[in-house]
Amino acid sequence: MFTTMAPLSADQQELPYWLVLNRYAGIGPKHFQQLHQAFGKLSCLFNKHVPILDLQDFLKKAGVKHLQPNWAGVEQDLAFLNQANAHIIQYDQPNYPILLKQIANPPPLLFVEGNADILSNAQLAMVGSRNPTPMGAEMAFQFARYLVGKRWVITSGLAIGIDGAAHRGALSAHGKTIGVIGSGLDKMYPAAHSLLAKSIVEQGGALVSEFPMGTLPRKEFFPRRNRLISGLSMGVLVVEAALNSGSLITAKCALDQGREVFAIPGSPHNPLAKGCHYLIKEGAKLVEEAEDILQELLPLSKYVHFSQQISTPPKNKVSQNSEAGQITQNKSLNFMGEPESLAETRLLAQIGFECTSVDTIIERSGLTAEEVSSMLLGLELSDKILSVPGGYVRNP
Repeated sequence: MFTTMAPLSADQQELPYWLVLNRYAGIGPKHFQQLHQAFGKLSCLFNKHVPILDLQDFLKKAGVKHLQPNWAGVEQDLAFLNQANAHIIQYDQPNYPILLKQIANPPPLLFVEGNADILSNAQLAMVGSRNPTPMGAEMAFQFARYLVGKRWVITSGLAIGIDGAAHRGALSAHGKTIGVIGSGLDKMYPAAHSLLAKSIVEQGGALVSEFPMGTLPRKEFFPRRNRLISGLSMGVLVVEAALNSGSLITAKCALDQGREVFAIPGSPHNPLAKGCHYLIKEGAKLVEEAEDILQELLPLSKYVHFSQQISTPPKNKVSQNSEAGQITQNKSLNFMGEPESLAETRLLAQIGFECTSVDTIIERSGLTAEEVSSMLLGLELSDKILSVPGGYVRNP
């Protein structure tokens, strides 16, 4: 029946039936678990690829309107396995991530591109704003870069902003990182991160989704993705987040799953710090340096059997106030030839709500000291920034 792939191995004979049930609209992880617990082998729910009456009755009670199984979609999923580094992991298989198995209603299937083994390594999730300040993006980059050096895997959602900075930080130190997406792996979102996703796989990381091939990104899929980000990880670090943001949804998922939640504080004038401050007030661990995370997680890690040993806390510290190692894409923003108003707007984006030195602004912008000085004067005269000892801050 399945013509687009090689014959299934002995341990994959049940996979098509898992895949077809996974494609029923309205059958979520909870319903899936009920079926698996009641029937064991899911192949017994079909007779010559037609649902038996017991399954039809179950589907109707679950609110499924279209009872015809989507075998064409299953063939599309199985064809995915023809690709290099492609995996589909069933919940009942030994390589299903142990921490993810512990959450409420874990996904019955994981579609993985890349190194599936690292899903069982010790992971820290990093999430935050899609429109971070330069300092926020730099902190995400540097924290990720530092932690992968201690053999932690950085897990995030491949979104623009903090997610992307965290993935890039991990890659810059030749570390492993996992991108969890809210669509099928063949429908990469956002498309702007297609090259980043490719780099993650090429460097020994992985891309993960619970959605079958051909699934387009939808708003309601991202909270489901967020629970996987936290579920795979021992803890979640929120770098910058507004009060009403997906990052706080991930943090809530982490709390519900018994994971540790960490947050980096910021200026009270920065709206992207309010989400972090809220989490800290609610009991999240305030993070100033990487050791704050390691001190919490390392004692807990001995209770989980990970496939790779993580390192003990080092002596060198990575502080949220460090300005070393600026993110590459922010170092050379060429504003020359732009209208003055646009150039000033882009320069403003390089100034945070914390004090940003003139040297740092020059380095981030790629402009000359004279050009930056002129634009800073214009921004100050228009009350968009304030001059303070040591540099400038954005005017809230």
